[in-house]
Amino acid sequence: MAFLLGVDTGGTYTDAVVLDEAADWVVASAKALTSRPDLAIGVGAAIDAALGQAEVSPDQIAMVSLSTTLATNALVEGQGGKVALVAIGFDTAELGRAGLAEALGSDPVITIAGGHHHSGDEKAPFDRAALTTALEALEDGVTGFAVAGSFAARNPAHELAARDLIREVTGKPVTCGHELSQALGGPKRALTAVLNARLIGMIDHLITACEGHLAHLGITAPLMVVRGDGALVSAAVARAKPIETILSGPAASVAGASWLTGVKNAMVSDIGGTTTDICLLCDGKPLIDPQGARVGPYRTMVEAVAMRTTGLGGDSEVHLTDGLAGGLTLGPRRVMPMSLAATVYPDLVHDALDRALAQDVPPVDDGQFVIPVWGDAPTGLDQREALIVDRLRAGPMRLGQAAQKRFEMAALRRLVSRGLVMLAGITPSDAAHVLGRLDTWDAAAARKALSLAARRRTGAGQRLAAGPDMMAQMIVDQLTAQTVDCVMQAAFAEDGWDDPAALARHPLIHAGLDRRHGLVNVQMSLGLPLIGLGASAHSYYGPVGDRLGTQTILPDHAGVANAIGAVVGQVAMHVSGSVTSTGPGTFVAHLPDGPARYDTSNAAMAALEAALHREAGRKAQASGVDEPHFRVERDVAEAEVEGQQIFVSAQIKVTAGGRPRIAST
Repeated sequence: MAFLLGVDTGGTYTDAVVLDEAADWVVASAKALTSRPDLAIGVGAAIDAALGQAEVSPDQIAMVSLSTTLATNALVEGQGGKVALVAIGFDTAELGRAGLAEALGSDPVITIAGGHHHSGDEKAPFDRAALTTALEALEDGVTGFAVAGSFAARNPAHELAARDLIREVTGKPVTCGHELSQALGGPKRALTAVLNARLIGMIDHLITACEGHLAHLGITAPLMVVRGDGALVSAAVARAKPIETILSGPAASVAGASWLTGVKNAMVSDIGGTTTDICLLCDGKPLIDPQGARVGPYRTMVEAVAMRTTGLGGDSEVHLTDGLAGGLTLGPRRVMPMSLAATVYPDLVHDALDRALAQDVPPVDDGQFVIPVWGDAPTGLDQREALIVDRLRAGPMRLGQAAQKRFEMAALRRLVSRGLVMLAGITPSDAAHVLGRLDTWDAAAARKALSLAARRRTGAGQRLAAGPDMMAQMIVDQLTAQTVDCVMQAAFAEDGWDDPAALARHPLIHAGLDRRHGLVNVQMSLGLPLIGLGASAHSYYGPVGDRLGTQTILPDHAGVANAIGAVVGQVAMHVSGSVTSTGPGTFVAHLPDGPARYDTSNAAMAALEAALHREAGRKAQASGVDEPHFRVERDVAEAEVEGQQIFVSAQIKVTAGGRPRIAST
């Protein structure tokens, strides 16, 4: 009997499920805390617990599939490794487009001569000497490189030359833009390459942790990883292209929602520790975003589900807003809930909270803690960052002790963004513990922390809340309000409305959701049922459905839907290319290894399709599909000139896919 093992690593929990392949049902599921910096601890604990419940031996596991929200969370929170962008043939203005400058931040940019024209012909020679000099002058701390060449989608020669040189000089991982997308748009392709390079270390760490524990157990089944469009790829592909795993967890959750409920049309909202991911389930399948995946502020060239991802989760940081009445907002940053911090560091947390509660005035740092999560000793730190790291070598401490001066807070935020430290503070998870909706961690610590927060003063000088219970309800109500806002934005966007964010917050929309009656009766509701997923969905999503005036479906195993979706998908390898014309009788097929010229458009398209067919088939077989099936999409642009159809260009996409190979048992 063959069983499938699904694993999902999120910001807070790592989930594992065992499915009976023949009976198509969940045999067992388990959760473990995601462990940082050693992800293997959480992965191993979840897998061991699921296998133990299922009473399944390692040799009965026929396939393992992994999904994750780590890449998505990192982009939403602005985390990841320090990268250097090598821009070939771009001018300064181009590098300021598509959000590239914001994504780079203070990371270095190396600009050199080279690049190609739209036709694929060389614009300028590749400046090997300039790149060598720039690489040797780089400061320490760069973990990887992104290479983007002008019109590399038409001719990748200069990107490939830069890649080989960087590997020779530095030995660091390199991402080339043309390897991620064949679409035009240099700055956007450069942005995608930068984000990919930033994520390589993180995803490699996760895959290594999973592979190591599987080997320890004696599981020899192939390891697959869920891509952002819900398809499966081999672990080797995911290592090289971690950007394709953004929205991996959400894509798996949509597949899991369809499998768990059998519902064909619904809005799916998946609340995790860090993000809420919302997608439209249409005819049993998620929609694919034709413009490329958007995560947080970034629009990438990654083909993925049409998902709206917001920094709102059970572990979102609670911010107190200014104003006479006071108020709350949640996210986008994830912090460790105080109830969890007290479980891991009970003496530190309870002692600090008790001391703060004994004072009349709440502490300036709101009772937050700073927790080191680095593995190897951090490098590339400035003086202030190094000072904070040195203080934290003894272990977690109060925020006010870690950053003792106001100007040190900026250095602390940089350490948080690099994933070297994390904060502990109050979250919706703490509120749920106070209200008795969760009992996983230390409810007493949550009550103390919310008691402290309730003492904060509004602009009118009044306490924010009468006590911890009122404070907890305020937090849960705010989570409901922000979740409703996210769902409405997603629905308006799918309906094609302009500016869905502004529309979702319009007073008339809120009046409709309030079912307000007067001289004008206003009523508004969501036109589809809402499927709530995530470990905390049962705690929060009842009021969300009530507010939206729709049925809320909370399926069994909603908390491990991502892990279920990870093992019910198929491999789908996409390869695309283009044919252009430089003049009468000259047609250029932009093949994977460079441009080739033909006398007719049909010959050029046939050559391109054959090359793409071979490449897609090779990739599908490398991902475990023995006999892939193929799908070809052609988009041919023509223009009518003096009554004749003239070829302009063609885009060809070949997809090879199928179920991955199942290990014999």
